[in-house]
Amino acid sequence: MKITDYKTYAVSAGYRNLIFVKVFTDEGVYGVGEATVEWKTNATLGAFEDLRPYAIGADPTRIELFFFECFRQSYWRTDPCTLSAIAALEMACVDITGKLYNMPAYQLFGGKVHDKIKIYVNGWSSNAKTPAEFAEAAKVAVAAGAKALKWDFFGKSYLTITHEAMDRAINTMAAVREAVGPGIDLLVEAHGRFNIHTALKVAKALAPYDPYFIEEPVLTDIVDDTIEVHKYSPVPIAAGERVFGKAAFRELISKHGVDYVQPDPLHCGGMNELKKIGIMAEVNNIQIAPHNPAGPVATAATMHVCATLPNFEFLEMMNDAPHRGEISTEKLNIEDGYIILPDAPGLGVDIIPEECEKHPQAVLPQSLFSGDKF
Repeated sequence: MKITDYKTYAVSAGYRNLIFVKVFTDEGVYGVGEATVEWKTNATLGAFEDLRPYAIGADPTRIELFFFECFRQSYWRTDPCTLSAIAALEMACVDITGKLYNMPAYQLFGGKVHDKIKIYVNGWSSNAKTPAEFAEAAKVAVAAGAKALKWDFFGKSYLTITHEAMDRAINTMAAVREAVGPGIDLLVEAHGRFNIHTALKVAKALAPYDPYFIEEPVLTDIVDDTIEVHKYSPVPIAAGERVFGKAAFRELISKHGVDYVQPDPLHCGGMNELKKIGIMAEVNNIQIAPHNPAGPVATAATMHVCATLPNFEFLEMMNDAPHRGEISTEKLNIEDGYIILPDAPGLGVDIIPEECEKHPQAVLPQSLFSGDKF
């Protein structure tokens, strides 16, 4: 079996564009993958074209070799656009192989440890500004079935935080905790915005409200900063969404810089890389909670790998695209805060090209913080 061609689709979806690929073979079996990189749509689409000489003619069932050849030839090996394009093509290879052997993708990664995947939701508070509005949005999300909520409520704060912004953050956390009660997990997103001192100040102030973890309190570019925060924080620390490739994760994990490591299955290089990072974390007694604010194909791929990891803790879920159900065949069975693992061959999800083309890529803000509301 050989790959004969592939086609990419960029689909507008809220604050980012979803990027899909459909890979074709000479035996008629095709597979799908996803390479969503926020605010880097065109660069990622270009990376697919750069990879074409290495992908066309390759055997999609030799998944590890396929990744190795694409990764080795890319030269610039740790940029998220290239890694995400490789990851998407690798996902499609997994999808093809699973279909060929009539088995779900998790069987290709050692078989499932978990029958269901614990999730937390993100994007539930996008229109909220005040503590009361956040509390009301949290009630709505919980009423819809959410058992764990993550959100960023630090506004324009960067490196440091004013007294006014700190008071607002504390009041927001308090209002949401009161609104949902002690049985709902609350996860704090900081998007790498603070310096060490401020990160510890924020963690200490929020600790009484029992946050499950604080995600990326400082940028992970300097691993020692994350390690320092982790050492003294009264709240568990999660990080890793902007760490690219398994080699870069080695230092963060081996130095025990986090309680929860968060590789993004796209930006870290794909399903095999996610599995390897998960194993590294396991032998260092660290839980894994993959970053996944992406679309239906990335979610399916991540679930299949998470199901095989004994140290899996949480999977992120976001749906800010009202047409998500139109552009794919995704049908998630969610019960009591868990996704029941599907057992269809391959990834178990497909894209619908004609529907994707109805929602062409949009021009997006250039920064996560350009849309801060307060």
